[in-house]
Amino acid sequence: MRILIDTCSFLWFISDSPKLSKYGKELIEDSNNDIFISLASIWEMGIKYSIGKLNFSKPFDIFIREQLVLNNIEILPINLEHIIVISTLPLYHRDPFDRLMISQAIFENLPIISSDSNFDSYSIKRLW
Repeated sequence: MRILIDTCSFLWFISDSPKLSKYGKELIEDSNNDIFISLASIWEMGIKYSIGKLNFSKPFDIFIREQLVLNNIEILPINLEHIIVISTLPLYHRDPFDRLMISQAIFENLPIISSDSNFDSYSIKRLW
């Protein structure tokens, strides 16, 4: 199965946080699944890192690259079609990063691992 993970799920997974659901963790660890993280999540983490809201054991670029390789997670790029889908989304969710992930999940027909129940207002499958 191809699955998109949101920013919090990624951070909770790489830190082995109990905040990540058991099911979410199992899905990410299942080698039969292709796990994707949105470039929007990387962008969001980069911003939070630069203003001191996120800290890692290594510089941001090195840490993120290592975690993606170590956990076999692929980056889902942002393309024009994803942005076009955003323009049609109702404003149930106002966070721009989450809206972009929602539009990617819709366009790419990907379920998304997220604890955010606001995602349920959109025509995507949220796994938790």
